[in-house]
Amino acid sequence: MQTATKPQQLRGIQLFLLFMLFAFGCTGNKSVTSQIKINLSPDKHSLEITGLDPLIVQDINRDSSATNWQSLVPVFKMPADTDMKNYQPMQPGKYLVQDSVVTFTPDTPFAKKQTYFVRYYKFDANSKASDFIMGHNKLGSLHYTDLIFKQ
Repeated sequence: MQTATKPQQLRGIQLFLLFMLFAFGCTGNKSVTSQIKINLSPDKHSLEITGLDPLIVQDINRDSSATNWQSLVPVFKMPADTDMKNYQPMQPGKYLVQDSVVTFTPDTPFAKKQTYFVRYYKFDANSKASDFIMGHNKLGSLHYTDLIFKQ
């Protein structure tokens, strides 16, 4: 029986470490899903949104345009026929960031007894193609959450 020489042993250890690196290094990072919460302000004229990713909030806050906020957390009026939710126009208004709270104030006040919803788009939901390959995400599945509130 022939014993392995030092270079062969070293090579074997390197291959083993390389294999371990690929085996454990390629596992996807489980993204922490934010717990988005919405509350009407005490005067019921604005909507307070908390729990958004602070990095996304900082990035969007650099641009004062409301269109960027509407791409992340648009506010809609709930239609009588909820099957038509996806076809509703966005509520126009202003977004303001204070600390980690995003406050949405609509151009026209929220109507009493009217139901509204905030659609939170989870942009990190499909961050990796391997998620589709491994079956973690299904093509065409929803990558947003609707949060419903009533004035």
